Amino acid sequence: MKNIHKFIYPAFTAFVFLLSGCGKDFLERTPQDSIVDENYYQTDDQVLMGTAPLYNTVWFDYNDKASFAVGDARGGTLFSGSSWTSHVRFTTSSTEDEVLYSWRAFFNTIGQCNTIIRNVNKFAGAAVSESIKKHAIAEARFMRGLAYSYLVRNYQAVPIITDNTALLTDTTLTRNTVESVWEFIIRDFRYAAQNLPVTPVAEGRITKWSAEGMLAKMFLTRAGLNHSEGSRDQTDLDSARYYAKDVIDNSGAKLVANYADLFKTANNNNVESLFALQWVYNGEWGTQNTLQAYMAFNSSITGFSDGWGIDHGATADILKEYEAADSIRRKATFMFPGDRYNYVHQVVTNPDGTQSTEELVVTNGNRANVKKYVVGLSSDNDGKVAFMRTAINTYMLRLAEVYLIYAEAVMGNANSTSDAEALKYFNAVRTRAGLTAKTSITFDDIFHEKRIECAMEGVQWYEFVRLYYFNPTKALNILSNMDKGNYTITHVQGSVPPKWNITYNPVYYSVDAAHFFLPYPEVELTQAPNLRKEPVPYTFTEDL
Repeated sequence: MKNIHKFIYPAFTAFVFLLSGCGKDFLERTPQDSIVDENYYQTDDQVLMGTAPLYNTVWFDYNDKASFAVGDARGGTLFSGSSWTSHVRFTTSSTEDEVLYSWRAFFNTIGQCNTIIRNVNKFAGAAVSESIKKHAIAEARFMRGLAYSYLVRNYQAVPIITDNTALLTDTTLTRNTVESVWEFIIRDFRYAAQNLPVTPVAEGRITKWSAEGMLAKMFLTRAGLNHSEGSRDQTDLDSARYYAKDVIDNSGAKLVANYADLFKTANNNNVESLFALQWVYNGEWGTQNTLQAYMAFNSSITGFSDGWGIDHGATADILKEYEAADSIRRKATFMFPGDRYNYVHQVVTNPDGTQSTEELVVTNGNRANVKKYVVGLSSDNDGKVAFMRTAINTYMLRLAEVYLIYAEAVMGNANSTSDAEALKYFNAVRTRAGLTAKTSITFDDIFHEKRIECAMEGVQWYEFVRLYYFNPTKALNILSNMDKGNYTITHVQGSVPPKWNITYNPVYYSVDAAHFFLPYPEVELTQAPNLRKEPVPYTFTEDL
């Protein structure tokens, strides 16, 4: 596993220095002087500083492009005429950047988590409180479990690694079964839920509710593994329901009243956020959010020479999914010509050659360009924007998604449900969007709702993986019948409320089982031949 060694065993002491120059709270406190494992973990603050990179830098290679190339383009939400087309068309090869960058980011995260667990157990000084030791290990196990959840849903069977140092001499390490990986994930999140506090030790830090929300999500996904439609594992469905309801009832989290407010830098770590990656705009490379650079349709709304998203936008298929009245979420996610944003501005050139700043009025009509995570100029964000750098959090789990998880877990293997509690939370998501409530819901209703609610948040591909586990025919059928062709949007001038005419040129790409999951990176297959062996069950121990 030579190349895996390279990715998951970087020097942790150098790694923590990447937070130099970061923004606020636990991200701004940088270790001083030289650090070695034996003398660094001597105070509670030092231990917490040691886990801070788990909230940004280790995830950078995934967040930078792969999160939307895989999570949204592959999931049928994002279209591009020039980039990530293999994910749109399901022709992804083992040599593509996003295949490698995702793999590398996930195993790098795992490696850092293993290092933290080892160092806290071995080197934490007498002055470090027992609660902070448990907290640090719980943070590491949460992030490790999350990384493995991405690995297994993208690449299927992968090696389970808990000891980086053992890799230096272990030549027998091979892939573990999908079932083993899922059990490992559940165990890591259970530990986190049992050992994280109910309130964050610092703004943006994960809590018991972050872990329980993830447990609900993971149990709902695992419920379908090796099952068929109508026969998902009831114990896992019950667990998903239990953990989702505990978060709903006891976390104190609430839906943000205005959907668009979720995606403003001023509202980072809001009452709906259960876990988000924490980015800063002025730190070392890898501590910032780059999504605006790739998705803003030009530099006039970034204020810098980035903004390369003119050819990226919504698929025709996702546009057809929006209900006519669903303008609140659509406008906060994708820009239509004629849309106005009073909280985002653009630099315009006047006839006399001078420049001025005006409220953004969208004129482009060849693509419904991406709005979500496009936050605008530095002046729109308290100065916290630079070239390829914003401080907007990346949501990894929101309460709205937990609401929909709960509704589906209640429905379980039934064809539909009219359960009052399930409808209460399902409809809470809809009514915030200005839509009418439903009196009965099906799996398709929930699948649709999550697709719209979480569009451009890197979620949709993993919803298809979840569906594929228990109904591959349906998953492949939906993907194969998605319209991924070009379209033109025309604003009907003077229409109140605004109306648009959309002309579609349908194109479809057939998807089969052989091309559903991502291939292993070619460089790994070349240097780690054990990846070609049949996966084996993992032997679990008490101490992971």
